[in-house]
Amino acid sequence: MLKRLLLILLILLFPLLALAQTAEEYTKKGLEKVNFGDYKGAIQEFNKAIQFNPNDANAFGNRGLSRSILGDNRGAIQDFNKAIELNPNDANAYNNRGNAKSKLGDYRGAIQDYNKTIKLNPNDTNAYYNRGSAKYKLGDYKGAIQDYNKAIQFNPNDANAYSNRGLSRSMLGDNRGAIQDFNKAIELNPNDNFAYSGLVIAKMELDQKDEEYFKNGVGKYNLGDSRGAIQDFNKAIELKPNHAEAYYYRGNAKHYLGDNKGAIQDYNKAIELNPNYLKAYMNKGIAKSSLGDNRGAIQDYNKAIELNPNYVIAYINRGNAKSELGDNRGALQDYNKAIKLNPIYSDAYYNRGVAKGSLGEYKEAILDYNKAIQLNPNYVGAFINRGLDKIKLGQKDSGCLDLSKAGELGNMKAYDAIKEFCQ
Repeated sequence: MLKRLLLILLILLFPLLALAQTAEEYTKKGLEKVNFGDYKGAIQEFNKAIQFNPNDANAFGNRGLSRSILGDNRGAIQDFNKAIELNPNDANAYNNRGNAKSKLGDYRGAIQDYNKTIKLNPNDTNAYYNRGSAKYKLGDYKGAIQDYNKAIQFNPNDANAYSNRGLSRSMLGDNRGAIQDFNKAIELNPNDNFAYSGLVIAKMELDQKDEEYFKNGVGKYNLGDSRGAIQDFNKAIELKPNHAEAYYYRGNAKHYLGDNKGAIQDYNKAIELNPNYLKAYMNKGIAKSSLGDNRGAIQDYNKAIELNPNYVIAYINRGNAKSELGDNRGALQDYNKAIKLNPIYSDAYYNRGVAKGSLGEYKEAILDYNKAIQLNPNYVGAFINRGLDKIKLGQKDSGCLDLSKAGELGNMKAYDAIKEFCQ
């Protein structure tokens, strides 16, 4: 059965307390290193901060987060214990200690910490979500559903909460309710493969189709165990040689492992069994592109579009393949079609901007990046490319602001561009 639980790591940096100027400086340095992903270096700075101020709860909390990220959850728990001792009302410290305990398999202890978090902050969505995940691990599916209900109440757009509630419902045999949740998760996040697979499985169970190996394979695939999934799909195909979906999902697992040639063979077999298998054509095109066969990929995208002339992603992928072949004009035609079909698809505007930039049409490219950012205010790539194109047009100050924004959003390469173009 599918088992996938997402553990939200609440990385909220503890506010600094200037008990000693030197300790504060070391803590700031530690936080800067956290922002750059240098957790080992961050720990060294927090160590110094604690040396100067042994009562700095924030330094202990931040060191605990860094340790947890590096996999030292036992050490992290010790730090969170100290942070809580110094500040018993820090809800985040309890939540983060619960996450560390959960990673160690101490789900009951984790639940106690999440309970304390919720007591201190009854509106903490993440605490409900995390407690639901811990309850699921303990087999308390009804309790997990109650917590996911609460998480959804506070955040109705949390696709993961719907997916996990769907999984919990499925475990209780409520496949109709599970299907509703997976559909909602897909509506909120069309790229949620877990929800798609969960939806497939729930429908199969509802229809009383007993394909245990196939379901196990899909479940393992969604847990990242592609090798185990392939073993189950092999068995499903052995038992049912005309099972097109088993070939399709085995192809997906092979693609995930980098075996694109094997994936293409499976997609071909799925298409042989079901000549109108739209997703098989689509994924076969993706596998071919991964092998550098963009011309072959375009043929598959053509077939996908023939089967569904309104398939937006097919136009985008075909445009990408054309762009890789240097046919940016042809790519623009596909991106234009994708935007006509879905005017709020940020990736289509972004890709069209890239194609226009490759053609030297920087002003037009910037307009597309503007639209992509309007639709997705955290679109890092759009900020970077818009910044670079502005600089090419002599708009250095504005371009550098875009690069800075990309850096704030977590793209470290943006800072390299700033050093090259803005200093």
